[in-house]
Amino acid sequence: MRYAVLGTGDVGRTLGARLVELGHEVRLGSRTRDNPAAVEWASAAGAGADAGTFAEAAAFGEVVVNAVGGRVALAALDAVRPEDLDGKILVDVSNPLGFEEGELRLSPVESDSVGEQIQRAFPNARVVKTLNTINCRVMVDPGRVPGEHNVFVCGDDARAKEQVTALLGEFGWPRERVLDLGGIRAARAVEMWLPLWVGLMQKFGHADFNLELRRAR
Repeated sequence: MRYAVLGTGDVGRTLGARLVELGHEVRLGSRTRDNPAAVEWASAAGAGADAGTFAEAAAFGEVVVNAVGGRVALAALDAVRPEDLDGKILVDVSNPLGFEEGELRLSPVESDSVGEQIQRAFPNARVVKTLNTINCRVMVDPGRVPGEHNVFVCGDDARAKEQVTALLGEFGWPRERVLDLGGIRAARAVEMWLPLWVGLMQKFGHADFNLELRRAR
């Protein structure tokens, strides 16, 4: 398939590289066509990898992955023609994280989410929130963490969630470890996990960890 990955940070480059390894075509999107990080990534990733603007990437992709920061996600997507998102799956892996006066802050938080904001702004896109609860290397290689740990999906379109679950399977996530939390409103809960995730990363000294949920039978 053709994927647009919006964002040239660690998350975007890691997801894009894995998609190329899996045989997909990927266009990494940024504000400018000559973004140095995107051009370098496309050269290193090899056949199937390309770089362009946010708009060019979204027009190219059959599936669009939002991998820019949550607080700038709408600004990045404003550069995209709405018709280039109509009917497409838009996978949102972002978190609304920022540091204010040395403190970690989320905005929006509790009464809204980036996932919901994107769905409202682009009602004809099929937004699925996933992967934002883990480090980008664990996203594409769950075997970095032992055990039957979990990843979440939420969104209003059941078929889109099924297709995203299949993509997660390509990354190595067994279907039984993908937990469907329901509609896109559930993005509020998974985005609010981030402050605890950051605290745990600081405690452990690395990012190779995840949640494993155990239920009574």
